[in-house]
Amino acid sequence: MCLGVPMKIISRAGDDIVAEVDGVKKEASIMLLGEEVAVGDYVIVHAGFAISRLDEEYAEETLRMMKEIFSPEDMA
Repeated sequence: MCLGVPMKIISRAGDDIVAEVDGVKKEASIMLLGEEVAVGDYVIVHAGFAISRLDEEYAEETLRMMKEIFSPEDMA
């Protein structure tokens, strides 16, 4: 199963970001986004690309629901 996961941007260099959720860091590209993002913003990361920017409250609620639905093994 493939899911886009809300992640918080912790660094940015040009079109490349490092995003984090629950201590897991992933590199991704923002070249597909049609809007500006900055460190501290939340984005949906899927297959190495940030595909959507999210409001912080919505991202945190989505992560909370994902944790209720999926087991830790599903999230790895």
